[in-house]
This record gives sequence, structure tokens and C-alpha cells, in this order.
Amino acid sequence: MDKLKVGIVGCGRVSVVYKDVFHKCQDRITVRYAVDKVLERARAFAEDFDDCAYSNSFEDILEQELDVVHICTPHNLHKEQVIKCLNAGFNVLTEKPMAITLKDADDMIELANRSGKKFGVIFQNRYIEGVKEAKRLIEQGKLGKILGAWSLLTWWRPPSYYECDWKGRWDTEGGGVLIDQAIHSIDLVQHLIGSPVKWIHGHIDNRVLKNVEVEDVADAAIGFENGCIYCLFATNYYAHNAPIQIEILGEKGKINIKGFDVMIEIEGKSYEVNPAPLTDVEFKGQGYWGTYHYEQISEYYDCVINDKAVVVNGKEGRKALEIVLGVYRSAKENKKIYLPFE
Repeated sequence: MDKLKVGIVGCGRVSVVYKDVFHKCQDRITVRYAVDKVLERARAFAEDFDDCAYSNSFEDILEQELDVVHICTPHNLHKEQVIKCLNAGFNVLTEKPMAITLKDADDMIELANRSGKKFGVIFQNRYIEGVKEAKRLIEQGKLGKILGAWSLLTWWRPPSYYECDWKGRWDTEGGGVLIDQAIHSIDLVQHLIGSPVKWIHGHIDNRVLKNVEVEDVADAAIGFENGCIYCLFATNYYAHNAPIQIEILGEKGKINIKGFDVMIEIEGKSYEVNPAPLTDVEFKGQGYWGTYHYEQISEYYDCVINDKAVVVNGKEGRKALEIVLGVYRSAKENKKIYLPFE
């Protein structure tokens, strides 16, 4: 089998994770091209791999012979870059959020479907061991009817985090704590509940991080078609990055997630599903990113090689985005909104 020829666009903060994943997948891929607007970052990434060229121009990657391109750029660039890569004949895996508008997301999904290329969106926390176990149990009806859910994100983003040309702005980041940080916990909740969202009543504010124009706190009540009510709270002005907490409550039991540890309780019996401890050598990137990019990206490569359907595809990636944008719409209009709102 020929190895997949892989390229990456965006060699910034999260690229250390991709570099590690690429090395772990070298039995199936060869890294051929790296792009970043800062040429030195592209060069530094490319130098980690044999025969990997680099450039500071996105348009250059469209001329390469590649099988897969990873998009790791600012949120507002995702739509244009994904569209151009799909049109160039590449399979594409983009970081979250897939876009900053639903129209852009729908355009990406439509083109991917029409082109026949494999399009996926990174939501690596779906691959946490306990989350996969919880999803299986919920689908089997072991928790009974899902009654409610809540998620709590209390993180810290210092002023230095926003010292770049796109973070903290509506037109480039698309929002603040919701679209950048809490979108992962929002995705996990909607993924586990497994029901379409019916309505959203949300609120956002900027209370502490006055160097940005976007929200640093958000809360919402989110109603699902199955009757479940989801209580959401997120902020990035807390003193440190506390473990994300999520609870899913059913008639027969509940799921509690704290960080990457999952406690499952069914009919009075409980057990934990915890990831194996990692050494400093094994762990790459920020602690709150986890180590699950490898599981999702490896699965994606398998889908490309064996022509299988991508699990976290564009349609799946759109679900959390719609909730985030629904909270923004509700907050702007100061009322409960019903889906679809666009």
C-alpha cells in the first residue's frame, strides 16, 4: 500500500500535537508539505520530516500532489481553505470550529458530498475512553430516558493569549470562550444525548478580559427534542484551567466526566473509566488538549485508505457550531430561539 501524502496548513500553537501524531502514523503517511504565514514556523515544522517542503503561501499547497490536508489556521480562514483544498482534489481534516457561520459550514458539507472527498472536523474528546463507553451505554438504553445534562468550563486565558492578529475578535475568531474553548464540552454533551436541539436561551458577557471584544463568560439553557434540558456555563477568566466537568443524568443512572476521567453509575453500581497515565515524553502540547488527536486522526487516515465514511464528518462538526451560534443569536436578541434559526 502506498502511504498517504499529507500536508498541513498552519504551524502555530497546536501544530506540536500534529507533529507528534504524524510521527506516530509514519507507517501509513509521509509528510510532504507545510504552510504557515510565518515562513520560519513552516520551515521548523518541515525540518522534522524527510522530503517535506514548506512555504508561507497557502496557494502553493494547492499545486502539490497530496492525499490529505490538515487545516489548523484561524477560524475565519477555514471555509475558504477547506473549499479550495476540496476543489484541488484533497481529502481534508480541519480543526474546530469548522467555520464561523452556518452558511459557510453548509457550503463545505455540500462540496465535500459532491466531490466524494473525505471531510472531517476535529473533536478529539469524543475519543476519550470513558466517553466512548458512555456513548455505547446510552445508545443501548442502559441509562434509560435522558433527563438532563450540565457542563462547567472554568478556564483562564491571559492577555498574552490574545496577542495575535485574530484571537478575541468577532470577525476572525467568531466569538470567545464558547466557540474556542467550550465548543468541546458542548459537542460532548450533544453527542452523548443523541437528540436534535429544539431551543436555546442563552446569555453572554465580557466582564474581565477587557483586551478583547468577544465574550469571556456564557450561560445557556438548551432544550433537546427528547425533552432533556442542558445547563451550560463557561468562562475563561477563572484563576487557572480547572478540569472540564460534565454530567449526563438518566432515569437509571448518570455519567460524570471530570477532565479525561469518567465515572459511570447505573442502577446503583458505579465504576470509573480512566485513561492510562502518560509520561512527559509521551505527552505533547497543553494539558487541557488531551492526547486524543492521535485516535481521531488515525481513524480518519483509515477511512481515507479503506474508503470508509468519516465518523466526525462535516454534518457532525456542524452540530456543536449550531449550538454555539444559537447561544450568540439568543443573547443578541435577548430571547429564547428555536432551531433551525438560519
